[in-house]
Amino acid sequence: MRIGNQDSRDLDDGSGGTFLDGQLLVAMPGMRDERFARAVIYLCAHSSEGAMGIIVNQPASNVSFPDLLVQLDVVPQEQRIHLPSSAGGVRVLKGGPVETGRGFVLHSADFFIQDSTLPIDDGICLTATLDILRAIAAGDGPSSAVLALGYAGWAPGQLENEIQQNGWLHCPADRSLVFGADTAAKYDRALRKIGIDPGMLSPDAGHA
Repeated sequence: MRIGNQDSRDLDDGSGGTFLDGQLLVAMPGMRDERFARAVIYLCAHSSEGAMGIIVNQPASNVSFPDLLVQLDVVPQEQRIHLPSSAGGVRVLKGGPVETGRGFVLHSADFFIQDSTLPIDDGICLTATLDILRAIAAGDGPSSAVLALGYAGWAPGQLENEIQQNGWLHCPADRSLVFGADTAAKYDRALRKIGIDPGMLSPDAGHA
C-alpha cells in the first residue's frame, strides 16, 4: 500500500473521484458499522490498492502515553516521573479495528527518521517504530503527535463504494483536527469545516 506525499487531487481513483491521501473522512449519521460511528479518520494512504487511515477522535480508554512507554520498555518504571511534559501531552487513540496491538504515531513534520517516517500531506507524517517513542521520551520528538492503537483499512474499491453509498463525507485536514486535545468536539468541527450544521444533518444526506 502506498503512503506518500503525492498530491491526492491529481489522482483518479477509477470511479470518477480522486484519491484522498491527507484528507479527513467524516462518518455520516447513518453509518452502519458501530466501530466508525461519528468517526473522523485521517487518511494516510489511498490508491487503487486500497486505503488506510487513523481515527483521530476516539480516545483509548484507561491508557496513557507514559504507561505505554513503560509497557513497551521504552523507559523503566522508575523514570516515568522524569518524562518531559511534552510526553504526557501525547494522546493515545483507538486508531481503528485492524492491528490494535500495534502503535502508529501521527506527527508534525518537524521530526523525521530516514526510512521509517512517511510524509503524507500538509506537514503531517506517520512513523510506526519505537524510535519515535524513544525520541518523545527524551524530549527530542515532534512538536505535535498522537499515538494510535490500530488503524482502519479498506480493500481496493471498498472506500469508494462506501462514499458512494453515503457512508462518508470528506474534507481537507488541518492540524487542529488531527492533533487537537478536544477529541469529543472533532466530529462536529469536521462537519462545520465541510459547511454542514451538525444539527441539520440527517442519515439521508446526499452523496459525499
